Amino acid sequence: MASGISSGSVYISSVQTGRRVGIIGLDTSHATAFTGLLNGENASPDFGGYKVVAAYPYGSREIASSVSRIPGYIEEVKKMGVEITASIAELLSKVDVVLLLTNDGRPHLEQAVQVFKAGKTVFIDKPIAGTLTDAFAIFQAAKDLNQPVFSSSSIRYLSNMDDIVKKQSLGAIFGADTYSSCALEPTHPDLFWYGIHGVEALFTVMGIGCKTVSRVHTPDTDVVAGVWEDNRIGTFRGLRSGRTDFGGTAFGQRGIGSLGQNTGYEPVMKEIVKYWQTRISPLKPEETLEIFTFMEAADESKRRGGASVRMDETAQKAIAQIKKTW
Repeated sequence: MASGISSGSVYISSVQTGRRVGIIGLDTSHATAFTGLLNGENASPDFGGYKVVAAYPYGSREIASSVSRIPGYIEEVKKMGVEITASIAELLSKVDVVLLLTNDGRPHLEQAVQVFKAGKTVFIDKPIAGTLTDAFAIFQAAKDLNQPVFSSSSIRYLSNMDDIVKKQSLGAIFGADTYSSCALEPTHPDLFWYGIHGVEALFTVMGIGCKTVSRVHTPDTDVVAGVWEDNRIGTFRGLRSGRTDFGGTAFGQRGIGSLGQNTGYEPVMKEIVKYWQTRISPLKPEETLEIFTFMEAADESKRRGGASVRMDETAQKAIAQIKKTW
């Protein structure tokens, strides 16, 4: 049992073995948000008593907007009773489950493999990787090492999504339009960095089965259209000027409805805790990989001047480039 740590309004009581959480990557606000949810005095019972006890700060060492956050976030999580470790190996010796939150997706494969080999169940924050090939490689490594994988944007859990998708309040879904901020980061495919939020919402309501993708790009906006195998059409609008937000519209058999509002991090945290407890991801690998294939295909469409790009060809090209390092 870990000793109790008190710090102002936050208190971590003795943490039972099996419920000790480690964070990799203190270069994103998600690290402090998730720690606050789990370590707060009034943490929801839905969080199962899991507490963040240790963190390894890195993380990106190259992307200035991420690196600059690390010192401040170190101090914030330390105030919530979190020990800072010098390496991932040291972190893994102190925890039972892991939040891999590194903002830069490029080191995720190497970091995830370390966690897989240690037998720790890991949630990988968006983007799951910095390339589509690495996204496929992470799932292949997890399969080879007999470990589960769960990765998701919190925007999957917009306020009306459960009613529309699970309760089918609009009946069968014939199409959807979603939108989100779509800031670009030169080290990542265009939509991986921030557009993934709106793309994840699109696939949450549409499901898998997209076959072709085409994209219109301007400095301020992206519009990406996907055609599904059953000829349904889903679109994502990426916003880089004016007001930005998260949301969308679903077109159903019985009506047209809003996907609702951003509900914050609590819904995804509840799903992460269930995943830690069961080691069963709420998402099939096929869905996460199709989301990233859609975004890579959108980049290829941009390179081709907006031409339609096949999803299967995009996926096969990425898979062919995997080089096992585990």
